[in-house]
Amino acid sequence: MTDDREAIVPVWTLATGDVRVPALAGDRPMTAERLTELRGVLAALADEPIATLEVHPLSDKLDRGRGIPLDAGSPLAQHLSQLITQSAKSSSVAAKATATGENLYRMVVPAKTAAQLGQGIVRPMAAKGVANGIRGAFVNSKGTIVDAASFVPVGKAAAAGAAGGAGATAGVAVAGSAALTVAAPLVLMAVAVGVSAHADHQRQQAITRITELLEQLHDQKLDDERSELDGCRDAIDKATAILLDQGKLGVSLGLDSAVHAIGKALAAADRRLTKWENALDELPEGKAVEIDTLTKSFPGVDDDGGTFRTHLELAGLAIALKRRVIVLQAVDHAQSDPGNPFENFARALKADQQRLDELESSIAGVLERLSALELTRTNSFRPVLTTGEVDRLMRAASRIRKLGDGVMVNSRATDVAIDIARNKDGSVVVFPSQPA
Repeated sequence: MTDDREAIVPVWTLATGDVRVPALAGDRPMTAERLTELRGVLAALADEPIATLEVHPLSDKLDRGRGIPLDAGSPLAQHLSQLITQSAKSSSVAAKATATGENLYRMVVPAKTAAQLGQGIVRPMAAKGVANGIRGAFVNSKGTIVDAASFVPVGKAAAAGAAGGAGATAGVAVAGSAALTVAAPLVLMAVAVGVSAHADHQRQQAITRITELLEQLHDQKLDDERSELDGCRDAIDKATAILLDQGKLGVSLGLDSAVHAIGKALAAADRRLTKWENALDELPEGKAVEIDTLTKSFPGVDDDGGTFRTHLELAGLAIALKRRVIVLQAVDHAQSDPGNPFENFARALKADQQRLDELESSIAGVLERLSALELTRTNSFRPVLTTGEVDRLMRAASRIRKLGDGVMVNSRATDVAIDIARNKDGSVVVFPSQPA
């Protein structure tokens, strides 16, 4: 890793409401560790949710296909442009960093606020080693990796969002407090698009895995389930584009039909989950389980494919799609009350995500219990295992143990990072939210 100690990173502290907190940062450069500490302290002291926004050079190697593009006229792009323009007038550091018009902006939402939005917004259901995020090293204009960058607070910034759009006006928090720029619309839109992109990234992964599994199973019923769920994407994509441009959702979009299909899939996942939990409860405690006994309740669990693994992926697909719908509903709800968009957004998002979080946690619990089982061969009159039985037992044990890899049950909330690539024309690409 190349150490570039001259790198200066402007950072704004954004509030979603007019708050007063002690001036802890000052205007001197700070380390990344100090910035993280400061963000946590401000989140604890502020009555309204806060976030920080960093600006970094934009790498040509960034995979834009992973994000959601928004044109320069979209509310998020406009709010970001206004923040940049107004900040450049009062801060030479911000002016220099944003002069090219092309930058990567990283918004970090503190763990406290992320928890208020629901733990599922950055919680992947994937095995270890599977790439879920788009996190990559930040590079400077020379293409070298920035290691020891100095973060410089941008204070006294002017309004970051105009009235309208998500609805709230923006300005600087009261004098004598920390340099908090009130920018509820900017934070709302960034979180909404980042969460939506994260959910769609999970959907893409689930579809790929389901397709591979179905090619082995040749199960028409499960193939129909997959097709019905993935068919919801078109309506959800259109609704996302309309809402992020401040439009109103209409019946003609087909979103109601998509929600119905997703609801059916979630109900099927609930039924299957209950069967799995009951089957595990019936197993003898503290004793080895015969492979054939296990595969009766979990068909294909001892193989790379199988019905059980397909059911898992279908549940993950339904959850990912539902998370996108929840974000749409939360944004729609927030924009209906221009006075406090982020508060309404957070309330709606958390309430509706709770069921999904519980379902996801319960499925993870089943996988953990399965991975901890001790396996034995099916009862046989032969006292010695054949070579084939030994091979099957070893393969099954290895595959079942791996079911617990990467699952997270009741994981602690972490800071959430949302990367936004801004082009010279003011258009942006928002990447999936990820643990910071």
